[in-house]
Amino acid sequence: MNRPKNVLGTELKNCSEQPMTGFYRNGCCETGPDDAGVHIVCAVMTSDFLAFSRERGNDLVTPRPEFGFAGLKPGERWCLCVSRWVEALEAKTAPPIILESTHAATLEFVSLKDLKEHALEPK
Repeated sequence: MNRPKNVLGTELKNCSEQPMTGFYRNGCCETGPDDAGVHIVCAVMTSDFLAFSRERGNDLVTPRPEFGFAGLKPGERWCLCVSRWVEALEAKTAPPIILESTHAATLEFVSLKDLKEHALEPK
């Protein structure tokens, strides 16, 4: 089975298995027809972004054991909804991303230039 492509046009790499992320909880920012939030941006959490997301009604910090969610801490990687990342970009609080682990479909919502400007790894 072929893996999806990332924003660089190469094979999509895993984002995180500790914590386990991805809409399908397979460590990869893959998407499909049942992923209404389009969880395709592999981002590295920052305190500023976590506070921003909480203010917008998506608390990623508080543990939710009933969903197997331990809560996120700064420095951890997580597959974000592309719309939330774009919203954070516009608010100047976008977390850094991992280009190799960010799904190619992200380019339908944001430019590669903007992604590269927020990339953690070498461009």
